[in-house]
Amino acid sequence: MAYLILRIMINALSIVAAVKLIDGITFSGEWWKMIMIGAIFGLINSLIKPIVMFFTFPFIIFTLGLFTLIINTLMLLLTASLSSSLNLGLQINGFWPAFWGALIVSIVSMLLSWITGAKRIKVYRDSDR
Repeated sequence: MAYLILRIMINALSIVAAVKLIDGITFSGEWWKMIMIGAIFGLINSLIKPIVMFFTFPFIIFTLGLFTLIINTLMLLLTASLSSSLNLGLQINGFWPAFWGALIVSIVSMLLSWITGAKRIKVYRDSDR
């Protein structure tokens, strides 16, 4: 449970960083809505992204992994689309802000996971069984 809450918070903080750094990505809402967006982003990344990665595997190999940036962009755009339909307040104006936002989200998420030790929590939990 602690790992899940930590991942949601890391996702939310990563998206906040993208909102602050990238023109074209805006958020208008209360703080708890950003936590909901972090949870939605986590669900999309855990349910939809693996399927997309499986079917685009030849493109990923052909581009030496750079196509994963496009997939991350699409996952962020899908999150923004669901956010707007749920009135959570995240808006992305076009592909390029989403692309740069996905890059920021990936970097910040990696750094926060490293700082907080999120990987160690998951490994410890899995070996505990």
